[in-house]
Amino acid sequence: MKKTLKLSALLLVGVIGLIATTTPPDHGRFFEISKNLEVFTNLYKELNTYYVDEIDPAVVMRTGIDAMVESLDPYTNYISESEIEGYRLMTEGRYDGLGADFVNINDKIVLVQTHTGSPAVKSGLKAGDVLLEVDGNNVEGKKIEQVNEILKGFPGTEVEIKVNRPGGGEETISATRAEINLPNVPYSGVIRDGIAYVALSQFTKDAGRNVQNALQEVRDENPDIKGIVLDLRGNPGGLLQEAVNVTNIFVPKGERVVTTKGKVKEWNRSFKTLKNPAFPDMPVVVLINGSSASASEIVAGAIQDLDRGVLIGQRSFGKGLVQNQKDVGYNSRLKLTIAKYYIPSGRCIQGVEYEDGEPVDIPDAQRTKFKTLGGRTVLDGGGVKPDLVVDRDDDSDILNILTKEWIVFDFATEYAVKNADIGPVDEFQFTAWNDFVAFLEKREFNYDTPAEQKLNALAEQVESDHYLKAADITALQAKIQTAKRAELEQHKELILDLIEKEIASRYYLQEGRIRIGLRNDQEVVDAVETLIDPAKYAKLLK
Repeated sequence: MKKTLKLSALLLVGVIGLIATTTPPDHGRFFEISKNLEVFTNLYKELNTYYVDEIDPAVVMRTGIDAMVESLDPYTNYISESEIEGYRLMTEGRYDGLGADFVNINDKIVLVQTHTGSPAVKSGLKAGDVLLEVDGNNVEGKKIEQVNEILKGFPGTEVEIKVNRPGGGEETISATRAEINLPNVPYSGVIRDGIAYVALSQFTKDAGRNVQNALQEVRDENPDIKGIVLDLRGNPGGLLQEAVNVTNIFVPKGERVVTTKGKVKEWNRSFKTLKNPAFPDMPVVVLINGSSASASEIVAGAIQDLDRGVLIGQRSFGKGLVQNQKDVGYNSRLKLTIAKYYIPSGRCIQGVEYEDGEPVDIPDAQRTKFKTLGGRTVLDGGGVKPDLVVDRDDDSDILNILTKEWIVFDFATEYAVKNADIGPVDEFQFTAWNDFVAFLEKREFNYDTPAEQKLNALAEQVESDHYLKAADITALQAKIQTAKRAELEQHKELILDLIEKEIASRYYLQEGRIRIGLRNDQEVVDAVETLIDPAKYAKLLK
């Protein structure tokens, strides 16, 4: 215990010394910081000495650290030594393990995706496999984080996995761990009418180089391409410098892409393109949606502000904050928000402000107007609004439930058991709609809409309310049930798209999912039509 207290005291002295050397001489603020650090140390000492039960210092301190950073914004996080591997995956797109994604579905650890060329694929693991044991250790009841930690390990080490395979019973599979490099460009090619397409899933290391190489390969094989679709939908962001590098593929050398401004003025920076662009004049469409964030918004926003291309889709997420990482000892790090970023027009697209860690929306009336290079009006805050907004019909209750409850996933698993192959992915079409409806009936599929949940709650109060009758509630519930049955047919095309993508991924992995998606994708259709129509393209930029 004495050693712990001495360490706490040394920590306090060290932190106070650090503050004294890095903080401007605001003596009132310095006193508040040093006072509260002393209170924190004394509180920890008393808990450690006198609390009735033994306490784990690591757990107590982690609780305090998490509470502290959570009061700021969602992007400031403490990364412990045990979490460094996951952080490496987010920033570099690589980790040591099997290349298989597991999730908890109905209290079972289920493999939902394997990655091309990974040990999981080579060993024969398949989506739908239910994990039972890892190296003889039962995983029942374990959290998914614990299971993933067990599965990771040094490249070259073997792991024995016992699974329950749908349609095949229990199997024991041996796999050799390796360094898994997840491609940030999962697919590129020509979609139709001489239009090149490249999907960027995350701004990890070498994102700019990989996008450029993919596009150059497409152009080498198809010298007459007329335009480029850059798909940033669902891309959560990543490394800021890679956002600049991706923008540089289309934007001239020396163009300012993004500026960061924060409390520490010495850290403020302006990032400009450093090379001559590989595609300086090629018409470009960038696809974005509500899950395009951070670095995705820098690229999309810069392309829009410089009038270099057309944005199509839905308004982006609205993350205009910059994070940096600091080593805080013992192989742990603090990822903290140090600045806001501003794209070429001067606007910051941060969608919300934070008070005590909670988001506060910015009303449109309070958003400032800015001008693009060509004089178009754009707004700050609230993300990046596309030049051509495509309304999507995929936010219905039934579609959300089919995805959230893994219904389509389970159907695809059953389909893959019964069908050895589906032929060429580009020719595959799912036509057995009645089989899917029968699957739903077998599963006794039902769901409560938000309106139905409120109505059910209201029904419980009917007996004590003289203004409502049980018959009235029953009639409304019957109407909702009728509407729900009609909703299945109403969204048939979108559900078929989900089914086809999930089935294709069982045979052709992520590439199969993307290629099926491109065939059914209205935003891709709009992008192609925009690129092959110079008048429409030019009009959207005026």
